[in-house]
Amino acid sequence: QGSASPATPAATSEAAAATSEATVPDDTSSPEAGSIAKPVRVVIPAIDVDADLVALGLNDDGSMEVPDFGLAGWYEPGPRPGEPGPAVIAAHVDSVRGPDVFFRLRDLTTGDKVTVEYADGSDTTFVVKNSEQQLKEDLPVERIWNPTDHPVLRLITCGGEFDASARSYLSNLIVYASAA
Repeated sequence: QGSASPATPAATSEAAAATSEATVPDDTSSPEAGSIAKPVRVVIPAIDVDADLVALGLNDDGSMEVPDFGLAGWYEPGPRPGEPGPAVIAAHVDSVRGPDVFFRLRDLTTGDKVTVEYADGSDTTFVVKNSEQQLKEDLPVERIWNPTDHPVLRLITCGGEFDASARSYLSNLIVYASAA
């Protein structure tokens, strides 16, 4: 497994995934962190996503851990999806194995629904507001981790042109959603 900035999923030796030099603000946790059960699944009917969620932390170098192929991950040092503040879920777009969890993330449109299910059987539904693709060196950290008292969700994967020599995409795709 490779590494990425805390704001992005990462490239693995077999995958094309995101890397960036951007860092997460020092405190991305919400004031009410832990008030919602552990997120365990993400479901996005519009793009046929139904994937287990794993907690992602930081690697020794300060980059965000990345989920294994076939899984999505939520950034545990930040708010849990559904808590006030910007929660982040990352997954790979593809690898040498083929399409991965967020392969069709680019197909989401305004109004599409994203549901996060929790260990206690509850869930929160988010509505897609917009998306953007940025070169990794221009990752919009200030928009991903913008201060807000409302539950918002950022879905992040790789996008844009693929650099075969680096085995990595040059950009990140970020989808912005708000609690329904």
